[in-house]
Amino acid sequence: MQFGLIYHHQLPRPWAEDSEERLYNESLEQIELADRLGFDYAWATEHHFLEEYSHSAAPEVFLAAAAARTSNIRLAHGIVSLPPAVNHPVRVAERLATLDLISGGRVDFGTGAGSSQLELEAFGVDRDTKKDEWREALEVVTRLLTETPFTGHQGTYVNVPPRNVVPKPKQKPHPPLWMACSARTTIETAARHGIGALSFSFVSPEEAKEWVDTYYRIIESDACVPIGKTVNPNFSVVLPFLCHQDEETALDRGLDGAHFFSYSLMHYYISGQHRPGTTDVWQEFLKNRESVGLTREPVKPAADEEPSPEAKAMMAQITSLRRGIGTPEQITDLVRRYEAAGVDQIIFSVQIGKNRHEHICESLELFASEVLPHFADRRDEVDTAKQDRLAVAVKEALTRVRTNTADVSDYVISPELGA
Repeated sequence: MQFGLIYHHQLPRPWAEDSEERLYNESLEQIELADRLGFDYAWATEHHFLEEYSHSAAPEVFLAAAAARTSNIRLAHGIVSLPPAVNHPVRVAERLATLDLISGGRVDFGTGAGSSQLELEAFGVDRDTKKDEWREALEVVTRLLTETPFTGHQGTYVNVPPRNVVPKPKQKPHPPLWMACSARTTIETAARHGIGALSFSFVSPEEAKEWVDTYYRIIESDACVPIGKTVNPNFSVVLPFLCHQDEETALDRGLDGAHFFSYSLMHYYISGQHRPGTTDVWQEFLKNRESVGLTREPVKPAADEEPSPEAKAMMAQITSLRRGIGTPEQITDLVRRYEAAGVDQIIFSVQIGKNRHEHICESLELFASEVLPHFADRRDEVDTAKQDRLAVAVKEALTRVRTNTADVSDYVISPELGA
């Protein structure tokens, strides 16, 4: 089991002049602390225009700053938005390789197609084609990182002539690939492409087991055709997180942040009416939280009332928000259940809502001293068993990697003199 932190850079209103500067500096201090404590990953999201929910518009810059302040923790994109109108594949490859070099080969490359209308519309991305754009762009990026020279690509969404992209990454053939997943169908897609599954749904250990079993069943089948040049068989889950010796204190410090995360997510992706630069999501959260069940004590149906499927789904979602908030004993038990389900990494959302920097740091230290040792001692044994189990399947999957045989040895570029 590995442990990571994910940064959306949430910043509920009201904002002071230095709010964003303080937010970034505190996040970097948390990652620096996590590196010293033995956490495995620091993930950074990419979002645009999502006020309060995510001020993480340039994760490559943030991760580069984290690289300069850390030594061991892996620095991961969770995710880069790959439709070419948002990030051209050449620029993605160049930035990724540079970050991999300056971090000493500590980069993981999570990818996705994007989903909020606020972002897709602004960049001119068609919702009907975004998944195809993601797939084509990812294939081009992995070729740009590994081919010398890149022999060119003429596709539906990307056209790049033969060029040699420099620099190349430290990790060979390229950094590990991941895909954002929010449902069983996308988890199956990740497995078919031989890449890690970043499950952003707050699933229970029991739900996770079904998804993990499906994921690894495909990884070990002929259906796994790597989209990159290697296979990254890993399954992760994301949870809101706050650890304290006293459960009530943990809830006092962490639950509002988890609730705001859920509310602001629904605001941008499901039900919100947003006026750029004007809508106060935090105030709407405070006003409406009770009506959507985001309270300290969840509203339960009467004993003689059969809840609707929608109500059951809402209750399950609300319950999931407090799953990673509790005492070291409670969180240790939770991690053991995810481990038994076959989950490879738990990624904690710590900097959400108005969670306080000092409380986050205290929580990380407590987790590292009282939870992490239970799993660190047997990590090598578990990893070795997993590698042995998958060795044949991965070897066979690599024989299905698509190879490029184009010959551009006669391709010459001449300068346009006098231009």
